[in-house]
Amino acid sequence: MDQSCLGMRCATGSPNGLRSISMLGADSSKRPGPIAEYDARVKAGKIKDDEHQRGIVQYLQDLHTMLKSYNPPRVIPPKPPSPPSRTSTFFNSILHRSPPVSAPLPMPPADQPKGLYMYGDVGSGKTMLMDLFYATLPPNVRSKTRIHFHNFMQDVHKQLHAYKMAHPGNDLDAIPFVAATIASHSSVLCFDEFQCTDVADAMILRRLLQALLAHGTVLVTTSNRHPKELYKNGIQRSSFIPCINLLLTRLTVLNLDSPTDYRSIPRPASGVYHHPLDIAAKTHAEKWYRYLGDSKEASSREETVHVWGREVHVPRANGKCCWYTFDELVEKGNMGPGEYLALAEKYNAFVITGIKQLAGERQRDWGRRFVTFLDAVYEAKATLVLTTEVPIHQLFVSPQELEASLKVHPAQLSPSGSGNSKDKSVNDHPTTHSASVHHSTTADADTLLHQMADDLGLGMEVLKNSSLFSGEEERFAFGRALSRLREMGGQGWGKTDIEAKGREWG
Repeated sequence: MDQSCLGMRCATGSPNGLRSISMLGADSSKRPGPIAEYDARVKAGKIKDDEHQRGIVQYLQDLHTMLKSYNPPRVIPPKPPSPPSRTSTFFNSILHRSPPVSAPLPMPPADQPKGLYMYGDVGSGKTMLMDLFYATLPPNVRSKTRIHFHNFMQDVHKQLHAYKMAHPGNDLDAIPFVAATIASHSSVLCFDEFQCTDVADAMILRRLLQALLAHGTVLVTTSNRHPKELYKNGIQRSSFIPCINLLLTRLTVLNLDSPTDYRSIPRPASGVYHHPLDIAAKTHAEKWYRYLGDSKEASSREETVHVWGREVHVPRANGKCCWYTFDELVEKGNMGPGEYLALAEKYNAFVITGIKQLAGERQRDWGRRFVTFLDAVYEAKATLVLTTEVPIHQLFVSPQELEASLKVHPAQLSPSGSGNSKDKSVNDHPTTHSASVHHSTTADADTLLHQMADDLGLGMEVLKNSSLFSGEEERFAFGRALSRLREMGGQGWGKTDIEAKGREWG
């Protein structure tokens, strides 16, 4: 089989029923990594060397490196539902409802590499980059699939229909069953041209992708649109917002379009925030440090800032950009409001790395200090680049912690709940498996945290209904910090036009 062809160009049958390229155990032991292959193609004159594109390839290389040591878990399919009894079917038909059969999802593996979402206009190199990544996957990746997203969704709908026909009489949620089948043949799943234009796709995508990720599948996709632009103005778009949040949280979003920039160093393709603290986090910090500093190289020098007769040590500085680890800035920095204000006056860009989740009582004190620093940077309109253990919206409060502390169900505080009656169906029926109920309520809490970052008023209302913070002032400080982090990660933030172009929070 020609390994470079796309699913829509050379569709073939595969074990999971998808019209795709799925090579099980293909010999790739002699293939180089993405960077080596990129260099070879440049040397051969097949492509032109482009620094912005080379930065994208570094993200492909980081994922390649993580995949070399990744051992995905064995996919255990959910148990098929038992046929309903005649009595059950008769009474359910009278009541016009039947208890849904919902299979609980496993917890995603802790070492699962974070996937990639690459978007850009026509001619930005999407196909070439996907070719490069797929052709150089390490040999231990023994099950991989590449398929055009439109073909993928067509086949998914066919499989969902076939599964429901095979289990008549049940109000069956077939998505976990179909997702398990796909995941068992695709530890790495690559989509070309991810898009959503159909309401039927929009209603199932979040649960489908969530199930694939839960089974350990690593997703890599290209698209013409940023995730926030997907299904724009679509029917019941609020139901699709959880899917957008899932993409933003579980995949690194990369802009393939090279921005017009008067600097000699191209703007990094990623947003200013990166999680988790993996190999790619180092690449993320170094690229932004080079871009925001004065020197083309990631050179550093130590500096000293004087505050009220005290000397504040700056471990790494490059022009108007400085770099601290979280340990240096907060945990052992012995700094307060005065020191943070002085730093914000001297520098207009900050790279802060190694931030662990600040949830829970033990970490709350570090969270208070970080909020003080964040306020100083926000008021100075400085650029903030972060690498964190968890997504930004979970930095101060975990979904599990929020769920446990709330006096009401998370969906009751959300303006749109989970946004979809199907999403909430697990909670509507007490007969559903308890593990699935917990998974759904935690997902509702995560959705609520996303919404709190967008709406400070909602954030305050949520925190008032929780037992997380003791006083009104502390609730406001943490709620405002979450909202400010959201704002500082968006487009248009920063002291200069160059720094503000094309940025999106991660």
